[in-house]
Amino acid sequence: METRTAKIISSSAGGTAGKNAVTYKISLPTAWINELGIDKANREVELHFDGQTISISKKQTADAYVSSHKQLGHCLKKYSFYDKEKLCTVIYADHTDKSVFAENFTDNLVKTAFGRNTFPTWENLCDFIEERCVPKGRSGLREYLESIGLDEYDPFEIILKTKGRMAEDSQWIEVEEI
Repeated sequence: METRTAKIISSSAGGTAGKNAVTYKISLPTAWINELGIDKANREVELHFDGQTISISKKQTADAYVSSHKQLGHCLKKYSFYDKEKLCTVIYADHTDKSVFAENFTDNLVKTAFGRNTFPTWENLCDFIEERCVPKGRSGLREYLESIGLDEYDPFEIILKTKGRMAEDSQWIEVEEI
């Protein structure tokens, strides 16, 4: 790993920003940018912040995510989330390393799987899947599970049986192993 020291460039923000607004930028070495495969035509990146460290990576595509995880021999599933017949979100989930990649196909955040969250975690996926299931504390749960052919409460297995259909809305999930 190569390390360099740099200075943050600060300047007054323009446009409709407040009168004391400031923007911050940093210059990156050309060799690093080239190695990431970033050029004038493909310059979209992802910024990650963990409270102490900022990292920059080339924006990952669904195909790249699937390809790299399949090469590792991981168990991958594709969750296609629909509202009626309209595809709203596709979620690629690696059940081996517990990572997630999601793509939205609608601008209506209410219809997407994770709302404004464009970088969902495994925990976010688990919460979403469980929200599309009968509540764990529901009266008559044992009988319900038996009626769909399950011995225990497992949201991922329930989704396979019910497609995540709920009486309150027209959304559903199609699951596919990839």
